[in-house]
Formats: sequence, C-alpha cells, structure tokens
Amino acid sequence: MDNDNIFDSLSGATPDPDERVRLKVLGLSYSQISNGAYALILSEIDGPIRIPVVIGAGEAQAIAIRMEGIVTPRPMTHELFTSLGRAFGIELQEVFIYRFEDGVFYSELTFSDSERTVTIDSRTSDAVAIAMRTGAPIYTTRAILEETGFEMEINPAPGSDSDSDEEGGAIANGDKDSDTHPREPRLENYSLEELRRTLDRLIEKEEYEEASKVSEIIRLKEQARGKSEGEEPTDISDPSDSNS
Repeated sequence: MDNDNIFDSLSGATPDPDERVRLKVLGLSYSQISNGAYALILSEIDGPIRIPVVIGAGEAQAIAIRMEGIVTPRPMTHELFTSLGRAFGIELQEVFIYRFEDGVFYSELTFSDSERTVTIDSRTSDAVAIAMRTGAPIYTTRAILEETGFEMEINPAPGSDSDSDEEGGAIANGDKDSDTHPREPRLENYSLEELRRTLDRLIEKEEYEEASKVSEIIRLKEQARGKSEGEEPTDISDPSDSNS
C-alpha cells in the first residue's frame, strides 16, 4: 500500500472523466454550421476551454435578453417559469450537462423545495436560460469538456473595433455580406440619442434579438467615450437627430 501511494505521488493521479467542471456563459455567436442558428459559448471557470452549443434563434433571444439586462414589458417563458418556481418555494439547485451524443448536449435541472429534491430533463438552451435568471451554477463533466471543447485566446489590440464584442457576453456582429449589397447606415454610426430611441422602439415591438444588438452598441459607445455626457461622436450621425 505504501509503495502504491509513493507510485501515485510520483506519477500523478489520473483525471477522473466524470469529474464535474463548473461553467459560465461567455456569449453568443452566429453559428457557422446551421443557418438561422446561434452558438452559445460556455467557458470553464478559470480555464481556457470553451464549449459551443448550437441553439435556435428563440433560445438565443432569451439568453441575449438576460445578458444585456433588457427588461421586457411582459414576462417571457423563462421569466414565467422562474417566477412560478419562486412563488411555490422551489429553488433551482444546479444545471448539469451530463451527456454529449450525436452532436446533442443533454442536460438536467435539479430542483429542491427544502423537503425533496427532483431532477428533470431539459434542453441545454432552456436550462442555461433559466440558470441565468436564478443564479444557479452550471456544470458538465471533464470528459465532455475534453471531447467538445476548444481553446480560444482572443486578445484584440486596445482600441480595435474588429470583433471587439466576441468576448465578454455579447452577440458577435457578423458583417459577412457587407460588400455584397448596399446597406442602411450602420447602427454604430448613429448617435447615442438615436440608438436609445431605437432601443425603446424595438423593446416596445418585442423585437428583443435586435434590441440586444442595439444595447451592446450603446454600451460600447458609452465605454469608448468614457461615459462623459455632452460629447457628440465625431463619426457619421443619423440625419434625423436634427429634427428632435
């Protein structure tokens, strides 16, 4: 036994493939695999590994709304689910992504009402959307992380505009067809006042996916200006500002 222990200490313990790894939501990106789909990027806590989970536009919208802190006029499905649980004293303990098979991630939700604990099956996109609203931790196994994950190191130069929103919990803006046909003035060239009016209109019309993009542009512009009010951007502004 003593010799075995010495052996283990010299060679190092073999990682347990079932070891649980905690994840965080890193952001959303347009999927390169499926048309009209998005990739939800999950990242291990304090580690370089990312997991891309292909999800639909509706689920991406629900996650983007939470990431951007947008308050919807009426509760959406995941807000309703969360409110119902709280009303009956049911707490989401954790989300566990426990299997990956044929390109599909399988997840389960563990709930507790202080008297009993129940685990139910869930789509990963729904599970993550609910976890974001309750603050519940998200876990997976080391084996899934190694099978599906990749390392991504993005260190844009300070002040760089290209792909600056791919990290940090935002939807990456794709400009693939920017050269294929004329486009309306870019939202980035609108003034902050016009962007805020546009955001209000989109939320009122419940176009939350577009609203999340506008919200992110507002955040970046305010950050670039150092949140110093009173300074107008020197780039091209929407002519409608003069009609206020």
